[in-house]
Formats: sequence, C-alpha cells, structure tokens
Amino acid sequence: MIIRLALAAALSVSAASPALAHVDPSVHGSFAAGFTHPLFGTDHVLAMIAVGLWAALLGGRALWALPTAFVGAMIAGFALSLAGAPLPYVEPLILASVIVFGVAVALALRLPLGFSAALVAAFGVCHGYAHGGEIGSAGEFGYAAGFVLATALLHAAGLLIGHGAHIAARNDPAWATRVIRGLGVVTALGGLYLTAG
Repeated sequence: MIIRLALAAALSVSAASPALAHVDPSVHGSFAAGFTHPLFGTDHVLAMIAVGLWAALLGGRALWALPTAFVGAMIAGFALSLAGAPLPYVEPLILASVIVFGVAVALALRLPLGFSAALVAAFGVCHGYAHGGEIGSAGEFGYAAGFVLATALLHAAGLLIGHGAHIAARNDPAWATRVIRGLGVVTALGGLYLTAG
C-alpha cells in the first residue's frame, strides 16, 4: 500500500507539465509561485522526500535535525542567490543530492548526526539557490514562504512514509526497513535517470 502511494505520487509529479513549474506570480501570487516551484521539479521532490525517509530511518534527533538543516540551508542559499553571490555547479549538485540521499536511504547509512545534518545542509543551499534563480517577478518573502512550506511538507511526506511502513510492519520491523531502503534505491535510480536526461 505504502509503495503504491509513493509510486503514484512519483508518477504524478513526473507527468506534470513543465509549464506548471513556473506559476506566474502576477496571476497566482508570490506564495503560490514559491509553493509550486519545488513541487513540480522531480529532482526537488525526490531529494526532499528522501531527506524525510533518511530521518525516519535514523530516528531520534534526526527526525527534526535533518529537515531543519535542509530548510535552514535552503533559505541561506536563496539569500545568496538574491544577493547575486556566485555558486557554481548548482544544477549538477541538485541532481547529485537526489542520488546521494537515495543511496543514504538505500544503505540505511548511520553517520554521526552532525555530519548527516551538514551533508543535508550543503545540498539544501543548492536547492535554495536554484529557487532564488527562478524567482522572476515574485515578492521575496511570499515566494520564500511558499517554497519553505512546500519543502517542509515534502520532508513530512518522507517521514510519514517511513512511519507508516513501521506501523504497517509492527510485527516485522525488518520488513519496514526493507521497504524504506527500497524507496531509497528508487530515488537513487531516479537521480541517475535525471542525470542521463
């Protein structure tokens, strides 16, 4: 059931029209433009859900530390972009984040929490920078509020999928871990596919 829901969500995001990725802020408002920006970018969706999945696998303080590190760094990256600070290789690093987070989930990597949060934050800067690069005529605060909320919801989706897997497999925790790790494999493969495309 959980796998079907995750696959359905991934397919619907992948099938979304590219035109939806850039909502016109003059028509829909800055908040809507910011909110839809990460939701209609497959690379953003996969990476952000994977952060939640990884946090769910690690448990404990990672449940809040990894999503918080990503969102905080993403805001910093957005500010860097608005300030015109150069940041090379943003798009390749965003694609790399999908693969790295997918591999982290697939291998159920248990790194020190500080290192895991720093890794998540490093990629979060790139995602935020990309959002800033495509702000268009949107107002900074409304746009930022939109993509921050969307990102938090995607992290929460990953956490809920992980939590749901553990609830569904109360009598077999190893099965839940296998399901989550399998989603990590799908994420990493999705990142490789996006890189090849």
